[in-house]
Amino acid sequence: MMASFGNGTRRHPRSRGRTWSGSGTDRATLGIIGVICAVAGFFVLGIVLGPVAIVCGWLAMGRSWGGARPVPALIAVVLGAIDTLLAVIWLASATGPGYGVF
Repeated sequence: MMASFGNGTRRHPRSRGRTWSGSGTDRATLGIIGVICAVAGFFVLGIVLGPVAIVCGWLAMGRSWGGARPVPALIAVVLGAIDTLLAVIWLASATGPGYGVF
């Protein structure tokens, strides 16, 4: 049977278009997107944009704490964590006892 028509899958298991490139440009872009999400999260939808900023920063750092950390990625993780914490505190205070009773 000629299932692969001469294009063997042993040498190239995935096509080039679907593989994640290891260049620094993609990581830098994720870091910048994370910083933008973190800053925007201080103003609107902090409970959503904070974790998005943390994830983007974590992926931009290469999913590890070791080695050289790009500055935008580290800023995205820190600001995203602060943003998420403030949003959780705001939600907890809004639903506390006595809210809306009188």
